[in-house]
Amino acid sequence: MARWNHDAHNLLQVLREVQEDCGQVSPQAIAMIARLLRLSYARVSGVASFYSFLATEPRGAYRILFSDNVTDRMRGSEALMAALCHRLWVEPGKVSEDGLVSIDRTSCTGMCDQGPALLVNGRPLPALTEERIRQVGDLVLARTPLDEWPAAMFEVRDNVHRADLLLDSKFAAGDAIRASLARGTRGWSERAANERSWRESYVGAALGPVATLEEIKRSNLRGRGGAGFTTGIKWEACRHATGLSRYVVCNADEGEPGTFKDRVLLTRHADLLFDGMTVAAYAVGAGQGFLYLRGEYRYLLESLEATLERRRREHLLGNGICGQAGFDFDIRIHVGAGSYVCGEESALIESLEGKRGVPRNRPPYPVTHGYRQQPTIVNNVETLCAASLIAIHGGDWYRGIGTLKSSGTKILSVSGDVAQPGIYEYPFGVPVRQVLEDCGATGTQAVQISGPSGFCIDAHEFDRRIAFEDLPTAGAFTVFDGTRDMFQVARNYAHFFAHESCGFCTPCRVGTSMLVAAMDKIDAGYGTQHDLEEMNRLNKVLLMSAHCGLGHTACNPILDTLQRFRPAYERKLHSLDFAPAFDLDDSLARARQMTGRDDSGAHLENLP
Repeated sequence: MARWNHDAHNLLQVLREVQEDCGQVSPQAIAMIARLLRLSYARVSGVASFYSFLATEPRGAYRILFSDNVTDRMRGSEALMAALCHRLWVEPGKVSEDGLVSIDRTSCTGMCDQGPALLVNGRPLPALTEERIRQVGDLVLARTPLDEWPAAMFEVRDNVHRADLLLDSKFAAGDAIRASLARGTRGWSERAANERSWRESYVGAALGPVATLEEIKRSNLRGRGGAGFTTGIKWEACRHATGLSRYVVCNADEGEPGTFKDRVLLTRHADLLFDGMTVAAYAVGAGQGFLYLRGEYRYLLESLEATLERRRREHLLGNGICGQAGFDFDIRIHVGAGSYVCGEESALIESLEGKRGVPRNRPPYPVTHGYRQQPTIVNNVETLCAASLIAIHGGDWYRGIGTLKSSGTKILSVSGDVAQPGIYEYPFGVPVRQVLEDCGATGTQAVQISGPSGFCIDAHEFDRRIAFEDLPTAGAFTVFDGTRDMFQVARNYAHFFAHESCGFCTPCRVGTSMLVAAMDKIDAGYGTQHDLEEMNRLNKVLLMSAHCGLGHTACNPILDTLQRFRPAYERKLHSLDFAPAFDLDDSLARARQMTGRDDSGAHLENLP
């Protein structure tokens, strides 16, 4: 509690550390935390029960979570999970009788390029094979501490197969900050030469933030998280908003299945990101920054903290950054605890404030009422890295790359049925077909662009381009060849949305469950045409009444695959026509037998 300043805004971090140390957040721990933070028991308990990585009941000393993303299933994760359960004598979703191990599923772990993967006590173990599963079973049964497991088992590869201006940038820590400060000094010198009235009373450095902001606007940089909002406009709105303080938040909660580019940027280009956050703070006048790190990337925390500490020693963070008096800014890492909906910016801010990650009503927007109700900008990892390059090279340089409406490059997380899954960076405007050729995809029938909430396209659309004006994407690029059942792909995504719904609004909470029920019914062979029509009606309800984007997009993978791969659904239907699940006339047969009547008037179809 002392480490987190007895601040209720840090409740999630306190709960997460209790979970790591004790294996659970017990009722006794909840009561103590509530008392020390002067919160109600219900408030603390509600937060603890919201996040999937927190457990209010005992879990195994080894808590193993298999990634349940569709690409992991394609590579045999279900069979491997069954093998490990059999080896350790434990049922999925339960704890072994001796309390040694618990095995369950979790959503995408950001290892789609090297799946199947699992997390063991929060540490990723990718590239699973039958041999590796046997090795895991032996280590668990021997009660070997995780630190003594072979290091090679936890090796996570970056798999960068195509680098462009961002991934191939020659960058030294602080370059973007120094360029922004120098731009302000140059602007002051030029203007002072023409307007002598400025003289010594003018603080020349004040021009720097404005000049930096203008370069970001000139670049036409748009958010890389999927929404594509113009970054310069967002920063400008925050700079001019009224507030006591301003904040910069980096959204590193990439929970969209099939996306893992931020993992690579955090691993290889952390300085580029932190420079981008500092440039953003300089432009908007912020004094505090947060990196919201998804819980699945908890293993990166120590290396990122070490990078931040080094930057403080080099005067790239803290007070008087780069010797500029009054330029004070620091960054704190906030680790999530397993919640897809926290990728939405207002839900992320709620989580930063130690609450359940429920999206806020908007307006007001975070740029005016964000963290602690103060002006706040929330940007994706890739967006802030691009901002660093713009600060160095200028907005015109950046705008000269890509297309008219989509400047710069886009990093794609390519996975699925390809020879070389991994990271590919292209200028905006690249055709889907070129990406498929570069990654070694053959016999492709479908590509899921931007994860389940995005678009599913078929072979007739492979000449479409990755760009905001055609196929916008947060980065996921999942490939399915002709052997894949697209119904099963959509069914996996339906289960994902139902699992990740925050439960706040009834349309989403109930609607996603109804979608799962319909897809499972069809899979079991009991579906009819009526079920397909019902899912279309559900989509209209969710679009009109769901609280946030999760509910609005929950039907996307079903409707897209239904439109392009309808035979995959119809092959499973019990009847192409509507058939009622309950036959009322047949249920009256017993009554007819008892009364001795079986004439035409005793049957429902003959009633007037």
